[in-house]
Amino acid sequence: MGQVLSVSELEKVYEVRKSTFSLKKTIIKPVDRVSFDLDEGSTLGIVGESGSGKSTLAKCLLMIERPDGGVIIFRNQNLLMLKERGLKDLRRNIQIIFQDPYSSLNPRKKVINAIAEPLLVHRIIGRQDVNAKVLDVLKSVRLNEDIMDKYPHEMSGGQRQRVAIGRALASNPTLLIADEPVSSLDVSIQAQIINLFSEIKKQTMISMIFISHDLNVVRYVSDKIMVMYKGKILEMGAKNDVFFHPLHPYTMMLMRATQGKLSHVMEKQEEFPAQDACVYYERCEHRIEICQKAMPTLNGTSEHDVACFKPAN
Repeated sequence: MGQVLSVSELEKVYEVRKSTFSLKKTIIKPVDRVSFDLDEGSTLGIVGESGSGKSTLAKCLLMIERPDGGVIIFRNQNLLMLKERGLKDLRRNIQIIFQDPYSSLNPRKKVINAIAEPLLVHRIIGRQDVNAKVLDVLKSVRLNEDIMDKYPHEMSGGQRQRVAIGRALASNPTLLIADEPVSSLDVSIQAQIINLFSEIKKQTMISMIFISHDLNVVRYVSDKIMVMYKGKILEMGAKNDVFFHPLHPYTMMLMRATQGKLSHVMEKQEEFPAQDACVYYERCEHRIEICQKAMPTLNGTSEHDVACFKPAN
């Protein structure tokens, strides 16, 4: 099994004014020296609270946001070196599914046109084959033929997300990135869409990155889990190792949230302070003196890594 994606020391940096009239700027790093690999046919689940850098990382991988440092090797190509033509080919081979299917679909286009558009742009099919291909795509995501002539507002949230998934899969991409694809749906519909992702995983050799704030959802569809907080990877490993034997205090907190054992709603993390301390220092219940002086590196075994000076045993 070959390697589809290799990310090394990836960074995205923003300069943000502290207030409207302030001249002082704060440096934030929503993606801070992130490194990981993804094998063919494998699914990497990325979990963390809002503001942890998950979506920014996804945009960097798609080159929607231009990284400020690091390397992204996709199918033996360095994406940061690609010109405009290369980026067009990249869009075909890496597809993304967004959180809100209503905003990701053009409200003026029927389903048949929404799915056919990328196929025609990339010259995957001719116009004479549109109906047959779109019908195949709809069947693959468990939708009926009568959906073809509907507009987004005429469908339910679950139907719209299935259309978005079908459109992403239609061009037969190598990598599929799902960015919080179920968080805007009703709980009953969430289960259906998660099951659909599991079917896709079993029936194809597509590689996936599945992003969520819910550790339980990520575990269900992933082979490996990566835990992010304020742009850093705090823990990474095989899904059952991370889920059943979390090593980082932050992962443990996410576990308690998944199990409904937290009395508060998870906070939205908006500040990325430029400091030497561990990024989780202020919230950590197990911090020790060295945590205030340095950010621990990610290390451990080949199966389970953690960035913590005092990991759980």
